[in-house]
Amino acid sequence: MGKRVILYGFGGKFCFLLVLASMVSSFGLDEESISKENDLEIERKLEMLNKPAVKSIQSEDGDVIDCVDIYKQPSLDHPALKNHNIQMTPTITYPKTESVDTRNNASRSVSQVWQKSGSCPEGTIPIRRIQKQDLLRAGSLDRYGMKSPYVFSNPNNTVYDITPNKTHNFNYLNQTGVSDASYSPYSNRSLAVLLTLGYNYTGARGEISVWNPQVEIPEGPDREYSAAQIWVANGDYLDESIEAGWIVHPHNYGDNATRFFIYWTVDNSGTGTGCFNLLCPGFVQTNNEIVLGGKLDVSSFEGQQYHMSLFIYWDNNTQCWWLEYDGKQVGYWPSELFGALKQSAATVQWGGEVQSNFLSQRKTNHTHTSAKMGNGIEALHHYSAWIRNIKIIDNSTVEKYPEWVHEYMDEPDCYSSYNWVENVEEPVFYFGGPGRSPKCP
Repeated sequence: MGKRVILYGFGGKFCFLLVLASMVSSFGLDEESISKENDLEIERKLEMLNKPAVKSIQSEDGDVIDCVDIYKQPSLDHPALKNHNIQMTPTITYPKTESVDTRNNASRSVSQVWQKSGSCPEGTIPIRRIQKQDLLRAGSLDRYGMKSPYVFSNPNNTVYDITPNKTHNFNYLNQTGVSDASYSPYSNRSLAVLLTLGYNYTGARGEISVWNPQVEIPEGPDREYSAAQIWVANGDYLDESIEAGWIVHPHNYGDNATRFFIYWTVDNSGTGTGCFNLLCPGFVQTNNEIVLGGKLDVSSFEGQQYHMSLFIYWDNNTQCWWLEYDGKQVGYWPSELFGALKQSAATVQWGGEVQSNFLSQRKTNHTHTSAKMGNGIEALHHYSAWIRNIKIIDNSTVEKYPEWVHEYMDEPDCYSSYNWVENVEEPVFYFGGPGRSPKCP
């Protein structure tokens, strides 16, 4: 029987600069007063984000890594975690699974660049220090560290129509109920993913090849990012989500580096809950070796290939969602953060996402963004970006390849996906694309 998921859009918030502008007209503040108020707001935000360090490490890549007492980390500032006792280990564990490398060049587990410059002592966690320029780029302090809200093309309901088969395209229905492969539900996102649904999911695993795709617009209202990740999500509108992977996000980080990231939200990034990494209270980190937001080594076409191994799973005794990176426990999202996701996920996705407000301009005869997904090569190519060792945990409580998987692309001429299942020891999911091209003008 087919499944349906209905999605709605959300609005955003006014930035704090607009609020200050209104204060000028109402109370006659001069520019110097506004500047001082801005500085005070920024300093307060920096103090909240940058906890006192036991030790600081200057990384060769330019980042400053602060080793912060594990009991003074930002997550514990969350109102729901006021009396939270940190769980140093999950109550359940799963054996690490090894993937079969079917490629000519063996892929190596990725490392974080900062680790070459030092390490954090036991009892601390490494946190990338936020600089003033990071907040100046943000525009809105209230939304710093958050994704832009998902903006939907269809002002009415957008309907997924899914028939559970082993592998098939996952098409949208247009207003007449006819499948329309060129129709994208988002005006500021483009996805190329493998997804599964139909069960209650309590775990998702994957090994993601690590690349450094170019984005076209790093700053301003049309800023862009390109990511490869795993999602576990729940809610009638897929509003509760946990995500992990790598991202190129110049607006957040001030550079074009590929970085490890996590993300969570309980309202589809709409009204101000959740964030990347540790940029808001929520995720509880327990590992002293891995930096959320840290730069990664990246693959090259002629040289070494790198991948990151990720596993997100639910601890049924505590109802927390744990994150495992390359076989190491990074930390967990406490159950207090979520509603329906407290029990299980309704869907899991693996693949790529490009954010760009330029995506909507195709509808008014403007050119498509040239932001790349994956490594910029479309999916029907052996050298495309890939995700392998794809596993889920469902009602059976054992890790396995999903019974139902569905390839989905918002814009198949721009960013594509392909699930290679024939004549291989294990399936490999390919995704990516160049963005603007002769096929995607």
